[in-house]
Amino acid sequence: MIVVGVDGSQAALAAVSWAAREAAARDGALSIVHAMPAWPLEVSEEGRYAEVGRWMREGATSMLDAALERARQEDPRVVAEPRLLGGDPRAILIETAADAELLVVGNHGLGGFAGMLLGSVALGVAGRAACPVAVVRDPATPPAGEVVVGVDGSAAGVGALGFAFAEASLRGAGLRAVHAWSRPVAGGGPFALRVAEETAEAERRLLAEALAGWSERYPDVKVTEQLEHGHPARVLAEASAHAGLLVVGSRGRGDLTGLLLGSVSHSLLHHATCPLVVTPAPASPGLS
Repeated sequence: MIVVGVDGSQAALAAVSWAAREAAARDGALSIVHAMPAWPLEVSEEGRYAEVGRWMREGATSMLDAALERARQEDPRVVAEPRLLGGDPRAILIETAADAELLVVGNHGLGGFAGMLLGSVALGVAGRAACPVAVVRDPATPPAGEVVVGVDGSAAGVGALGFAFAEASLRGAGLRAVHAWSRPVAGGGPFALRVAEETAEAERRLLAEALAGWSERYPDVKVTEQLEHGHPARVLAEASAHAGLLVVGSRGRGDLTGLLLGSVSHSLLHHATCPLVVTPAPASPGLS
């Protein structure tokens, strides 16, 4: 099951198209969810609250019908079910996607301020949902190009690698594994050069160790390794410009314990130019 949240925005419709393609590729079902504030149950003497509730229901139903039609246009084979639920959209989507394979949202809904790169719902579910969360921009990038995955040696990074390899195999696409680091080397001269070389070698080993075993599981996926000295958020944002999908873990090695989103994933939610998938950390490290 893939869950996609809609609110009537163009970004949400782009998310529906993207989610429908994913569901078709996985032979899965699609749940199209719209969450609205609980409509008034009390009725005034003039019947005003009842009228407002009815108007809200009709508008939400029309919105879901449009999303369902978009999914059918994308791929008629997809079994899609519209669902109208009451409550905060972030809480509703997280709860609905508790057993889902993927939760998909648009990057910006109707309720955000003009000019904002990311809406509150996208930011509110990424890193909090139990399943991977895909954030899709309008217009959605066609499912072409390689899959790019950020590698950092963290537990959440293991989940990102698993999702990225499976997705690349599903798409018949290549996989670019990107590891970037930005630790400065103090001083100069031969000592600084030696430290820089040792650091680069350590980061190269980290990338190799993180990738070990995955190609055996996915022999059909061609892997390109990219090792670069630079801030990971900048390097990955640049890589997203030519990618069909970018995958990162919710929190990296250098982030504070307890944070739901790390600095890199948070930055990429705002600045990645292709669809972005944020994966939660697995229950236990290792191949799963």
